[in-house]
Amino acid sequence: MEKKTTAPAAKKPAPKKAAAQKKGAGLNAGIIIPILLVIGICIWKFILGDGANFDDPEVKHHPSNMLGIVYSGGVIVPILITCFLIVVVFSIERFITIGKSSGKGNLDEFVAKIRSQVGAGNLADAIKECDKQSGTVGNVAKTALAKYNQLIGETQLTKDQKLAALQKEIEEATSLELPMLEKNLTILSTLGSVATLIALLGTVLGMIRSFFAIGEGGGAPDAAELARGIAEALINTGLGIGTSAVAIIMYNLFTSKIDSLTFKIDEIGMSLQQTFSANN
Repeated sequence: MEKKTTAPAAKKPAPKKAAAQKKGAGLNAGIIIPILLVIGICIWKFILGDGANFDDPEVKHHPSNMLGIVYSGGVIVPILITCFLIVVVFSIERFITIGKSSGKGNLDEFVAKIRSQVGAGNLADAIKECDKQSGTVGNVAKTALAKYNQLIGETQLTKDQKLAALQKEIEEATSLELPMLEKNLTILSTLGSVATLIALLGTVLGMIRSFFAIGEGGGAPDAAELARGIAEALINTGLGIGTSAVAIIMYNLFTSKIDSLTFKIDEIGMSLQQTFSANN
């Protein structure tokens, strides 16, 4: 009795793996943040806390310049410095990543060229234009154009099914690109509020020191300790508000850029669907 042998099935591309690769793009926060914490502590201890920044290098109670004043903010200062470094590092990283995703040319001109070439039926030229543009919009447009070209010769599907398949292809291609753009933005949005709360903790500690100086002095509070406590509170407040402001500004800037890229993708997708519906 003969045994039937079956040929091994062809391997299909795994979109999940591709999505994982997109998500893996960019800096790893789990590694970068501890490194920045160590750097923040070193800046506070060895740069801000250098003896040259104080009238008395041993006691370090009378700062002689701005670096010494910031050091006097207490143990919350290195945490706030770390928060600021995190905002700077991830802002630079997102700026580079999102800048590359925009492609090599002007996006408005690219979208206009794609719409014109698709309307004229020059799909090959449109795909070449996508290769020249590259970036997120170029990659999604190229994927959509390849599906568009495939559906033209498809005879087993109805027109509505073809349009649904084209729309699905665009959505899947977009979903693979967006995680790369949005990665680490949650860190900026979190620090926009957390930095203020950390600063508030430092402010409370400084005020506790001030009231403690008042209580210890009885009728005549220790003016030096009172001043140090108030200074500690204000230093932490200033660092926290500054860090939070920068984080919020950068987060809003990057989200607006991502929204702009998404709008361009939607514009190309809508144009392809309308052209396909009219010509097929």
